[in-house]
Amino acid sequence: MANKKNTKVSLPGGVFTVAPGVWGMKDMIVNFYLIQDLESDNWIVVDTGLKWSGGKIKKVAACLFGKESKPTGIVLTHGHFDHVGSVAKLSEYWDVPVYAHHMEIPYLTGKSSYPPPDPTVGGGMMASAAFMYPNSPINIWQHLRVLPSDESIPGLAGWKYLHTPGHTPGHVSLFRELDKVLVVGDAFVTMKQESVISILTNKKEISGPPKYFTTDWEASEASVRKLAYLHPATAASGHGAPMRGRELKVALEHLVNHFNEEAIPSQGRYIHEPAVADANGTVYIPQKQARENNDLVWKAFGVSAVIALGFVLKSLKNYKRKKRYNQNMIEIEYNF
Repeated sequence: MANKKNTKVSLPGGVFTVAPGVWGMKDMIVNFYLIQDLESDNWIVVDTGLKWSGGKIKKVAACLFGKESKPTGIVLTHGHFDHVGSVAKLSEYWDVPVYAHHMEIPYLTGKSSYPPPDPTVGGGMMASAAFMYPNSPINIWQHLRVLPSDESIPGLAGWKYLHTPGHTPGHVSLFRELDKVLVVGDAFVTMKQESVISILTNKKEISGPPKYFTTDWEASEASVRKLAYLHPATAASGHGAPMRGRELKVALEHLVNHFNEEAIPSQGRYIHEPAVADANGTVYIPQKQARENNDLVWKAFGVSAVIALGFVLKSLKNYKRKKRYNQNMIEIEYNF
């Protein structure tokens, strides 16, 4: 494989190394990951970013593993729009299975929508604009497979998945016991995802799951405690840069000990009563709180936030394009 033969392979801008055999890339607001089995040529993709991320994922994969190589599968930590944007095209292009927890299947087969995101949780423009974010299901039933009940990950020896619900009912995180590497999805994140400023600066700080899309805070807290109990040496999340060593240990302990103050918003639709789901999808959504009755105000603010966010992200994209142009790297063209 390419990375075994040549450890100096030049990669597209934005790609970062998490650990041996684990690479990630940030695409605008979200990360996706590629993981190689250390004992074989197998590799997988974890999450697929936004709708336009597919070409970037294929480019990174070609640089790492060779143009003709394809993954043994795609693993989804969960089915929110910013994690499954390219899954349909990539699974079709490579003709590979897509694995997810059985509680996530309704949202990936067109059966059920997620509970609506909550723009009233506060924290910044990303949260205020949340009413615009899609929560409807996708349908990839042709390629979809349920993750094995023994917590193994097909094609990846030494890795297991853990069911970490709260952000979504079937959310999973991936863990390699050998060196305690954790790919956590959105069970917790390493930035304040509610804030555009945090996204732009990429400031590292452990936070709970993105507030505007988390619908069961009790389950979320239990999931964070489960992950902290693993004592990870490295954590790579769906949003933010990887954290390692003592920095990770101290920050994760702080999040566990102060989850109510640090993670749970002071207001919002789901803080007193969670949404409820079963194997068929969403079965109960709590009513909006009385303090949320100023919907027009929230939406007006949200529209302004979306417009401002668009300008900010466009500027960021132009900056990254210019920076990438000046980098000396392998360019591989695809028609995606």
